[in-house]
Amino acid sequence: MATAVMTRLDPSTRAAAHGWSDLTIRNLFIIPTILFLIVFNIFPLIYSLGYSFTDFRASTNAPANFVGLQNYRELLNDDFIWRNFAITAQYVIVSVTGQVLVGFGMAMLLNRDIPLKGLLTTLLLLPMMLSMAVVGLFWKLLYDPSFGIINYALGLGTFEWLSNPNMALYAVALTDIWMWSPFVMLLSLAGLSAVPKHLYEAAAIDRAGPLYTFFRITLPLVAPILMIAIIFRTMEAFKTFDLAYILTSQPTTEVISIRLYKMAFQEWQTGRSCALAYIVLIMVLAITNIYVKYLNKVKER
Repeated sequence: MATAVMTRLDPSTRAAAHGWSDLTIRNLFIIPTILFLIVFNIFPLIYSLGYSFTDFRASTNAPANFVGLQNYRELLNDDFIWRNFAITAQYVIVSVTGQVLVGFGMAMLLNRDIPLKGLLTTLLLLPMMLSMAVVGLFWKLLYDPSFGIINYALGLGTFEWLSNPNMALYAVALTDIWMWSPFVMLLSLAGLSAVPKHLYEAAAIDRAGPLYTFFRITLPLVAPILMIAIIFRTMEAFKTFDLAYILTSQPTTEVISIRLYKMAFQEWQTGRSCALAYIVLIMVLAITNIYVKYLNKVKER
């Protein structure tokens, strides 16, 4: 009876007057979405998978020849590709760790009654609202050895941030930390505001210290939502392209997405680049799966 009521329209509505059923209206919303996903997501995914088993080059009119797993074998045995993966891993570790520490620290500071809290939170969220291109160009000026404000503030003279092979990757990671720490802050702040106040009151009655309260109450309760922030930022950092491409062209900052771009649109190795894209996809899925399993364990505690 309940199902029948759920699928029956109100006779007084305009849709019922046109003879539309609840199922028809539902399909009008769902079918366009499904078609959009098929055309713009699923079809290109399958199409590129087929090309990954060929020697196809988009720059020529030559037919695509099936080569099986040759592209995958060559990529997995290429030391240069593994060097790009190592650079990407280093970038992900530095960037995500910095975002979590800075973002969670800002959330802890904002999780209290302070003047102009709403305005301050809004201002801190501004970096993540900017486009990657704007942020990259903005920080390129800040890092400039001649008139950049960073060298002036730190008293480093004409220190080369982006031209120094040893510092360029950390400079890009610092820019990413500045831009996306507010994202971690926002999620952490939501988790901190949901912690029951009576737990802190009970800890205060028991004369628990700040460190004990943080590690026994705050961190365990915020850990699930903090893990969600880490999952999202790890996936995005692993796929980063814009900042590294705009800020510097050092070999030490050539993350895997830049290598993929060069292979596809400069060297025109279309089939091989499709294979590399799927290797990256599999790695991102594997890393995400590990995080999700750990997240489920954290939720069970």
